[in-house]
Amino acid sequence: MSPKSHLLIIDALNLIRRLHAVQAQQALSPEQALLATRANLVNTSRKLLAAATPTHVIAVFDGEVNSWRKGLYPDYKAGRSPMPPELKAGLASLQDAFWECGIDALLSQTDEADDLVATLACGIARHGHRATIISTDKGFCQLIGQGIQVRDYFNKRWLDAAFVQQHYGVAPAQLVDFWALTGVAGSNIKGVAGIGPKGAAQLLQQYGSLDGMLAVAIEEAGKPLQKVLAQAEDARLAQTLVRLRLDIPLGFNLQEIRYVPR
Repeated sequence: MSPKSHLLIIDALNLIRRLHAVQAQQALSPEQALLATRANLVNTSRKLLAAATPTHVIAVFDGEVNSWRKGLYPDYKAGRSPMPPELKAGLASLQDAFWECGIDALLSQTDEADDLVATLACGIARHGHRATIISTDKGFCQLIGQGIQVRDYFNKRWLDAAFVQQHYGVAPAQLVDFWALTGVAGSNIKGVAGIGPKGAAQLLQQYGSLDGMLAVAIEEAGKPLQKVLAQAEDARLAQTLVRLRLDIPLGFNLQEIRYVPR
């Protein structure tokens, strides 16, 4: 890799589902909506490439997987709206749209896209290079740091440390523990009952981390911390589920996803 490598990682289904939702609101047939989504995907991908000027690029898809999270917590993502059937049927065409733009697609049958994205981003940052993640998923904010940035394309904003501080009242490095306390409704992850965002931020400001909270003797704890101590097992489970894995075997060399403009 070159001394100034920049890996652009596109959270593919996050991007596609939002583009498709816009088309689905129009008076179009399912087939027309899919064609319009494909055209918009090509246009959007070219804009992203032009703005980021990456040396390497990849679009990461979720496969039909029962992830390790589901095995650990069967209610993980229970109740989440399924992908529209016409969109699911058209995914091969949408992968081709990425390839038309010079973007390789990665789809795993064993791992969630979030963990693949995290492994890619942290792997390249660890070697002194840069990674930009394109997603509206705020779960990636836990990765923010030297060499890793997150871009919300639809709201035209960076999900950076200032964004995290403004919205959650904590630092990016504390987000996993923040969500361990509050839970994540969109993934049906329960946290600590009775602890909301404000209370979680206050506890993290005082104790620094979940480990710091659980090290306190219960007789020395105030009421909010007593709730955490009483539900320590739930908090630890949520912490495990929320934390992105950084050790997923990728099965390819980064040289294979070097971006060659077309």
